[in-house]
Amino acid sequence: MNQRLQIETEILTLRTRHPFRIARGEHEDIRTVLIRVKDADGRVGLGEATPQLVYGETPESVLSALEVYGEVLPSDPFDLEETERRLLGALSGNASARAGLSTALHDLVGKHLGVPTWKSWGLDPATIPVSTFTIGIDTPEVIRKKVREASEYPVLKVKLGGGNDLEILTAIREETDRELRVDANCGWTVKQAVRMLPVLEEYGVTVLEQPLPASDLNGLATVTRHARIPVIVDESCHVAADVPRLAGCVDGVNIKLAKCGSLREAVRVVHAARAHHLMVMVGCMIESSIGITAMAQVAPLVDLVDLDGAALLAHDPYVGATLDAGCVELPTGPGLGITERTPS
Repeated sequence: MNQRLQIETEILTLRTRHPFRIARGEHEDIRTVLIRVKDADGRVGLGEATPQLVYGETPESVLSALEVYGEVLPSDPFDLEETERRLLGALSGNASARAGLSTALHDLVGKHLGVPTWKSWGLDPATIPVSTFTIGIDTPEVIRKKVREASEYPVLKVKLGGGNDLEILTAIREETDRELRVDANCGWTVKQAVRMLPVLEEYGVTVLEQPLPASDLNGLATVTRHARIPVIVDESCHVAADVPRLAGCVDGVNIKLAKCGSLREAVRVVHAARAHHLMVMVGCMIESSIGITAMAQVAPLVDLVDLDGAALLAHDPYVGATLDAGCVELPTGPGLGITERTPS
């Protein structure tokens, strides 16, 4: 009788270099869930669930969901499509928990094959666009400090929507002339967003992400009609089935594992977006290099990249995909190629 794959879990507490503030709130300590999937041969695949309260998940809910999912895992890690079907049938929602399992299974499959996940998919890491580095909402003084600390990154992603938007943009432009992209994290109204468009143009912003609440598609369409820069949605797009209703409303979508629920669904979102002539971006939460490296497997397929979540940490317990002056470098080891960081 074949032995079912086994799950082991551990809560990771990750601390950011600076308190990280966006329009929805501020964080300094981030809790994610480390997932190990073991097969009968003793191989281990690593995954990370990055639960977001805004999507109804916590580390505790992830642990509970994984107990349910553990009862339906197959014995063969290669049975990836059937695994997704079983997980959704056992318990819907819980996207980050399912994404963490998906990551671990793809890592395990790559270790069985002895090749990196990206290589087994036929992708070329050299085609990955340069990643942004995020500057969270803060006072002008701290903003300037953050920009100086991020001097190696050629493209900055600026969080707005906290009420001091003009101060932030001014502080950044006093420090640098680098490319800027803006993410309002649902923080503006339609009137505010339209009013901000010429300001963003004046400050040389090249991309606007999620200016309005996720459900306001009519408002997003209005902002997009007025904008001369691409309008990308994040919170408005979770899975491939969301893409058709966004076509004609915005210019592109941002994919994150914590929303879509699996690496395979992330690829499906890419293809759905391409079919509807939308730009594609991959993003991340604040998470360790396990989660970042997982999302980076999809990055050769997209137009825009924001994979700096691990670079914002004071200490990353794992080594995986790295950002060298914004250039994403993927590991060449089997699976995700993740290794545990040696204590200094």
